[in-house]
Amino acid sequence: MVASDHDHRSPPGALRELALLFLRLGLTAFGGPAAHIAMMKQEVVERRKWLEDEQFLDLLGATNFIPGPNSTEMAIHVGHHRAGTKGLLVAGTCFILPAALLTLGFAWLYVRFGRLPQAGATLYGLKPVIVAVVIQALWGLGRTAIKNRLLAVLAVVSALACAFGVNELVVLLFGAIAYSLATRPGGRGGAEVSRAPGFFVLASAKATAVATGAASSTGIFLVFLKIGSVLFGSGYVLLAFLRADLVQARHWLTEGELLDAVAVGQMTPGPVFTTATFVGYLLHGSAGALAATLGIFAPAFVFVALSGPLVPRLRRSPHAARFLDGLNVASLALMAVVTWNLGRAALVDAWAVLLLFASAVLLLRHKVNSALLVLGGGALGNLIHWLR
Repeated sequence: MVASDHDHRSPPGALRELALLFLRLGLTAFGGPAAHIAMMKQEVVERRKWLEDEQFLDLLGATNFIPGPNSTEMAIHVGHHRAGTKGLLVAGTCFILPAALLTLGFAWLYVRFGRLPQAGATLYGLKPVIVAVVIQALWGLGRTAIKNRLLAVLAVVSALACAFGVNELVVLLFGAIAYSLATRPGGRGGAEVSRAPGFFVLASAKATAVATGAASSTGIFLVFLKIGSVLFGSGYVLLAFLRADLVQARHWLTEGELLDAVAVGQMTPGPVFTTATFVGYLLHGSAGALAATLGIFAPAFVFVALSGPLVPRLRRSPHAARFLDGLNVASLALMAVVTWNLGRAALVDAWAVLLLFASAVLLLRHKVNSALLVLGGGALGNLIHWLR
């Protein structure tokens, strides 16, 4: 029997069950948010009967409406439903922790060995595969998100604005509000929907103003808190924010280091957002890794706790649906521009171009698991290095 969302009494052993389930998922959930969510549905709807299909869909709709990592927010929602506030914290933390620790280990190895020829060869092979993985995500998401000509035009305009240097938050808000206004029936529409992202932008502006200068733990925390508070869409949109904030605005990372961070995020299971752990370690050691991880994931816990009671209304609101359509298309435009820039950094010779095209074919036509492909890319990078 499925417990009520408002039942504060959790079943006996619920916290232990949540911890064991989400630790296991955090260690085995490769393939990105869609794969993570499919695995969660199998576990909590089909096997354990904690949620009904309709309830699971409602929660999934809510994760698409609020900023943050979708699969992590689904884990947090399930924990909240099952065991209240304690369940929220346990499920979310246990899903994040394995990937964060694995990523931290890779960061430690990268700092010490990343510039050796062997590690360089591995990363050389990984980078084109990562670009192909992002292209696959763009293709799949674009076919779903671009539902009509107006959204197609909005995608092109958003991509051009991003390419010409318009702030990514402005591009996202423009896409969401423009589509809401263009498609509203004619009365009031979308005003209440746009207040929350407007608040996030004001908060992020304050965080950006504070987080300037050299990379300190406080500065790193504030930058990633901003990103976690405003990032809509796929986890790959994270690349756009990291590039704008850390490569272009602050010069804390190079393009190559950013691509290496994304490669490590793809090699590990669990949330793509644990890329932040890797970046934080590069910038300020273990303290930076902790600051970045806390900063980027903390908003997800807050947003789930606040939005849970509103889930039925959000999912059925036509204003919210239009706002989300525009937001998703603008997010894809950011992803497209970032993919172009990352491709220019990764495709350094003919071998890299061949790896990109082979990876794209395997992903798009043969549906090869992206995690296996990333590992294979690393192995091929070493083989190419040896052949030379």
